[in-house]
Amino acid sequence: MGSKATSPRRAPTARNPQLARQAPQPVLAGPPEATIAEPPADPSPSQGRATRPGRADHAEIRLWLRLLFCANRIESILQSRLNKAFGLSLARFDLLAQLERAGEGLTMTEVSRRMMVTNGATTSLVDRLVEDGLVSREAHPQDRRTNIISLTPLGRDRFLAMAREHEGWLVGLLSDLDPETKTALLDGLGDLKHRLDKITE
Repeated sequence: MGSKATSPRRAPTARNPQLARQAPQPVLAGPPEATIAEPPADPSPSQGRATRPGRADHAEIRLWLRLLFCANRIESILQSRLNKAFGLSLARFDLLAQLERAGEGLTMTEVSRRMMVTNGATTSLVDRLVEDGLVSREAHPQDRRTNIISLTPLGRDRFLAMAREHEGWLVGLLSDLDPETKTALLDGLGDLKHRLDKITE
């Protein structure tokens, strides 16, 4: 008997043809501070207004992302410089600033409201500042369940020294902007703040 002819074996194929056509995507890793990317520059006329089909190029979204990026970048720089120069976090510096601005002591609730953080977060910050001798914590004379937080003489002296450096850093970060740009930003952001103040959550 003649040998039985066999058909050539075909290479295995993926069960889902669509998956077979997809190329592996690279994983891009960025620096820790790049969690909020600055919005890309405006597209050139040859690129068109929309970067994706059916997606509008909203100026409002681009503006919000740019505001967020700038605020986070400035905060990151100030945090780094405060820590290197004084061994202090930006949050603790902000708490000292609230106490110095108030002139008199504040309750824990008042501090939390001014800093827009929880009472638990405020307690943790105050505990560390009390240990460092920068603030004092005393019972309220009319309500023993409430504590009054105040700057100590050492805390006021330390804060004023840090505030001078902090002011110089901020001026240096924004000094390259021309006066017209600064005025336009102040006017525009002032109008935005006024509109946002009217919104109830």
